[in-house]
Amino acid sequence: MASEREADRGLLLNVAYRMLGSVAEAEDAVQEAYARWFAMDPGRRDAVERPTAWLVTTVGRVCLDVLGSARHRRVRYVGPWLPEPVSGSASWTSRAGAQRAQDPAELVSLDESLGFAMLVVLESMTPAERVAFVLHDVFGYPFDDIAAIVGRSNAACRRLASSARRRVREGRRREVAGPEAGRAVEALKSAWRTGDPDALIALLDPEAAAVADGGGKVTATLHPVRRAANVAALLLGVRRREPGLTLESAEVNAGPGLVARDRDGRVAAVVAVDCDRGTVHRLWVMRNPDKLSMWR
Repeated sequence: MASEREADRGLLLNVAYRMLGSVAEAEDAVQEAYARWFAMDPGRRDAVERPTAWLVTTVGRVCLDVLGSARHRRVRYVGPWLPEPVSGSASWTSRAGAQRAQDPAELVSLDESLGFAMLVVLESMTPAERVAFVLHDVFGYPFDDIAAIVGRSNAACRRLASSARRRVREGRRREVAGPEAGRAVEALKSAWRTGDPDALIALLDPEAAAVADGGGKVTATLHPVRRAANVAALLLGVRRREPGLTLESAEVNAGPGLVARDRDGRVAAVVAVDCDRGTVHRLWVMRNPDKLSMWR
């Protein structure tokens, strides 16, 4: 029944978003999977033993194709390309319907896999690594199913997931989002409001970095800003240039973050924050208006 298959949409969006880092592209991939499902002869559809698995497999194949072409598009992107931030109000992020992997030690929690730090690491993977990691380590799908998607053997898919896992271990911070992270973000917001450089620097990890994505459509620094003093100077420079700007606390990709609004109340930026032991380690600032549609 159509209604039964539509119930899979939350899971499919979760899978596609983690693979692509873009809500718009994830929605397109899911729509393509549904189009292929309903385009099948009813007899062929009835013969599919696991419709949900069929849809996940199809989404995986579509995403693999998109990832291959996306690498070429992002080479021409103006400035750093960052994943599209998602709001805590996005209902599909909490309805993943994930399976359980055979080895629980290899599972990544859904919240962690949705986090901006993880999505940035996923961007460093090859398309096949990303598909294997997301489907196996996040959603618990067996390697036999993944092999059918990427066109490789079961053993090769295991190696892909192992290589991806190594990238995650190398890029993973020691602290996941929690009360300490929330307090650090609140303190950062307060220090920015008062314009206190010493307070800002104290809240930033000495090796802190800020990365902004303007996509060539709005003003944004074209290169990462590194070290606490420079990041603090960047934040205070924005405060001086945009006196009507306000900051609000928000859940960004399952963690504490900030939303900046201009004097007219329009969303000017969404900031994902990565904290480590109570200090701010990374700021990912989304300025590209094409990636802020969820926040308007």
